[in-house]
Amino acid sequence: MKPLPPDELAEKKRLVKFITQNLEATYGIPSNTSFDDPLDELIGTILSQSTTNINSHRAFASLKKRFPDWESVRQARPESIATAIQSGGLANVKSVVIKNVLNEILERRGNLDLSFLKTLPIDEARSFLTSLKGVGPKTAACVLLFSCQKPLFPMDTHIFRITRRLGLLPEKINDQLAHELMETLIPPRKHYSLHINLIAHGRKICHPHSPKCEQCSLIEQCDYGKGFV
Repeated sequence: MKPLPPDELAEKKRLVKFITQNLEATYGIPSNTSFDDPLDELIGTILSQSTTNINSHRAFASLKKRFPDWESVRQARPESIATAIQSGGLANVKSVVIKNVLNEILERRGNLDLSFLKTLPIDEARSFLTSLKGVGPKTAACVLLFSCQKPLFPMDTHIFRITRRLGLLPEKINDQLAHELMETLIPPRKHYSLHINLIAHGRKICHPHSPKCEQCSLIEQCDYGKGFV
């Protein structure tokens, strides 16, 4: 990705700092106390794609109930995995991704333990995860942020929408470049807070359609929102 000009980079960093502080004043300062197993987080994030949190959590719980461990999932037929995760949607697709990911981890590591990611440098940990077929930058960032407490920034649909409306991202940008750009803008130790609070803001205020701009704490910095107030 071509670096931003220094003046533009400084301005965007200033805006992100303002957004971070403003959202913390509105929604609080969330604390990253998750110590979930990285492999659990990886499978859970795969299940969360293109569905709601409620449905993905149901699918994950059903998968854990049906199979005693991840090795049993790895050995299972895709059809059996799909049956267990049906509530999460796209079960036939996700079952194949999960089985392939588990097979690849075992082949490369000799076991199904991803705890080594916690001590790897960020770039190496991210490279390992994104080299797994079906694992993109958002999924990798979720695993490393939530389970390994590494300063990465997963970009979901709410965050993409809000950051575009605020002018932080162009309308046309791919997932990889969006993740790279946002990670250069976030204040130190604020990746988790901004991630959680932007999602909350997207759910409560900055809706895809009919956003509640008159209630938005970021309205003064949002050219998109000013046109609706």
